[in-house]
Amino acid sequence: MSVRLAAQESTLPGANLMEKFQFTLDCGFDGIELSGQGGGIFGARAEELRLARAAGVVMCSAVMHTPTFLGTFAPEGRQTAIADLKVLLSTIVEAGGLGIVSPNAFGVFSTKLPPFDPPRSAEESRRLLVEALVELGEHAVSVGAQLFLEPLNRYEDYLVNTLADAVSIVEEVGSPGVAVIADTYHMSIEEADCAASIMAAGAHIRHVQLGDSNRLEPGAGHYDWPATLAALNRIDFDGWLAMECGLSGPTGEVLPKVATLLRA
Repeated sequence: MSVRLAAQESTLPGANLMEKFQFTLDCGFDGIELSGQGGGIFGARAEELRLARAAGVVMCSAVMHTPTFLGTFAPEGRQTAIADLKVLLSTIVEAGGLGIVSPNAFGVFSTKLPPFDPPRSAEESRRLLVEALVELGEHAVSVGAQLFLEPLNRYEDYLVNTLADAVSIVEEVGSPGVAVIADTYHMSIEEADCAASIMAAGAHIRHVQLGDSNRLEPGAGHYDWPATLAALNRIDFDGWLAMECGLSGPTGEVLPKVATLLRA
């Protein structure tokens, strides 16, 4: 497996994407994962992204940073999330990126915290998520991108917590425009055996986000990186490994250590 590393746009110094990209290269990284803000903000960056791409900036993907999610209980919020994701998917191709990272819901509800009982059944929530992903998958294919469905830990999402959960939903959706992202921080909470879970998910995994067991950079916690990298190698993973975590120190000190660790 050829390791391709992406840094979070928000953590990088620089007045523009060209300067941020040069900083990533100097730190031993290969590209940038963008912040996919909703409300038309990311869409309005299309020309900026086109120019950066033409200048050689590598932007692999973007993370959905929007006020509502597909799993939002209010119907109008759900529709806003669908509309936002369509804009994000259309815009990421302007950057030359592969796709958009989206969970079902972030911080909307947890069945492990009071009041414990969500306002609708898990069956209905799954039906609505599949319905939305079918629509988004069609849009993703039409523009040449993918939506990466992200499992979150039990305290941050009420429905999709494990790689197996995400694979089950993606298989029901049945669209080449929808795939699975593995986030190592969430896996460290939810998966009994991270490497085995990666092996079971196999080719459904098209993107990986990096965070150690303490939600800091790889190497700052006790996550088993050699086992995960070996499992990704065994499934012939050829996507990106993108930082999605806090940093224990200055970016210019942390990123080179991460690059050394993951390329060892």
